[in-house]
Amino acid sequence: MVLSGTAPRILCIGIPVRDLTFRVEAVPARGSKANASHLAEICGGNALNAAIAIARLGGRVAFAGPMGDARETSSGFILAQMAQEGIDTSHIVRMPDASTPVSAIIIDATGERTLTIYRDPALWTVKLPDADKLLDDCQAVLVESRCAAFAISLCTEARRRGIPVIVGVDRAMLLQDGLLAAASHLLFSSEQVQETAGVTEDGEALRLLARLTPAFLAATRGPDGTIWLNEAGELEETAAFPVQAVDTLGAGDVFHGAFTLRLAEGERIREALRFAAAAAALKCTRHGGGQAAPQRLEVEEVLRDVQLSGAGRSPR
Repeated sequence: MVLSGTAPRILCIGIPVRDLTFRVEAVPARGSKANASHLAEICGGNALNAAIAIARLGGRVAFAGPMGDARETSSGFILAQMAQEGIDTSHIVRMPDASTPVSAIIIDATGERTLTIYRDPALWTVKLPDADKLLDDCQAVLVESRCAAFAISLCTEARRRGIPVIVGVDRAMLLQDGLLAAASHLLFSSEQVQETAGVTEDGEALRLLARLTPAFLAATRGPDGTIWLNEAGELEETAAFPVQAVDTLGAGDVFHGAFTLRLAEGERIREALRFAAAAAALKCTRHGGGQAAPQRLEVEEVLRDVQLSGAGRSPR
């Protein structure tokens, strides 16, 4: 239980990334060149973006996962950024002679992003620290789905201890993926849930996956909101907050982090989804990937304004 007045501690598991972002009017055609109007170097990666969001929204965050050799530049840059956000990095495992992932991201005038990334295969051989250390005083675990190879045993132990395990699905999953059984909550995007289930409609995909896992299932659809299955197995929708998007990079990760925090705070699913939608919408109005995640007061102000105006209610 979270003591009164104590922010929940959330363990985020993933592989941090050093992002180089370029703003352009339009993504250049194959074999051509384009001048960027802006360059930024930021830290990223699905779980790290979510961790930054959780920290800014008032949670206590610990991070676990592999990073490259202690001598390399990228890992030092990322660790410095994490320290500024107040993220506990004591559980990160440095991998000798390995490289921390680096991505090149092109963001066009609509805010859509195109990227390429290098991930060192050696990172997947990491052994996480002891479960007792990682799960001590832990109210929730948030993990990238691509980290199943080294995180399933920890996630299974977390569930055994009654700790919710939220999976931010960052690519299509195999139907035999161990995280389908180890997770308490699975958060997909529309494309990923359809590809995982092998169907072309979100609701049908969620119902199919519900036969394979007892986890809560949801699929985010950008400006079209989030579709999810309630406890009765019925489809519900949570509306998105309409904004003028300038940068969608990291928006889904911010959603996952905000949802996890509210869940750890004891909030109901419906309200946690609304909170997450507001946080993700605010992020989309700013450049900077996950490092553009909003503060708690900003999200609460958006929710308060919507409640007062009666607009943006979730469709029933």
